[in-house]
Amino acid sequence: MYKIITMEREFGSGGNEIGRRVAKKLGIELYDRNILVEAAKRLNIPPIYIGDLEETAPGSIIFNLSKTAIGGSKKDNTNLPMSEKLFLEEKKIIEENVEKHDCVIVGRCASFILYDREDCLKVFIHADRDYRIRRAVQTENIAPAEAEDFLRKSDKRRSNFYNTHTGWKWGDMSRFDLCLNSSSLGLDACVDILAGMMQKK
Repeated sequence: MYKIITMEREFGSGGNEIGRRVAKKLGIELYDRNILVEAAKRLNIPPIYIGDLEETAPGSIIFNLSKTAIGGSKKDNTNLPMSEKLFLEEKKIIEENVEKHDCVIVGRCASFILYDREDCLKVFIHADRDYRIRRAVQTENIAPAEAEDFLRKSDKRRSNFYNTHTGWKWGDMSRFDLCLNSSSLGLDACVDILAGMMQKK
């Protein structure tokens, strides 16, 4: 039934790990940050700028500075901000790859990009705030005293990026086929559910 899983996730929910484990269990391709790296490579963007350009919304200082040709491709003579060029290149890469093979795509607004595909299972991974804070401390090496503030800033940055590029509201679960609470279900159960849905014919 499904050939593709797209996964948006709250920071600290374990979505990245779930995506990796589902792809490994099914023996299919995983696309996450590697899409961003490939897009930057195609546009000749220096690695130092990648994260800031990709997750920065219009109106910010970095976004406005990115209107200049920071490592931009000479082949592209449009006046689009570099951050927008980067997103459009990511979109192109996603659309190319889903035609080649089954895959799991984590982030990159892929659920929006592939929204009309019936062979795509669109998933949102969320979790209780305390669980996300604990996981941030355990897996991201964030100091406990700084974890809550880090979580708040990460949520804001991710939602700004998503809202800007999709026109949708970050966390609107009506946009997804399946929403899983990883703090209630556990990561193992989330992996099993998603793998099972991919294998179902």
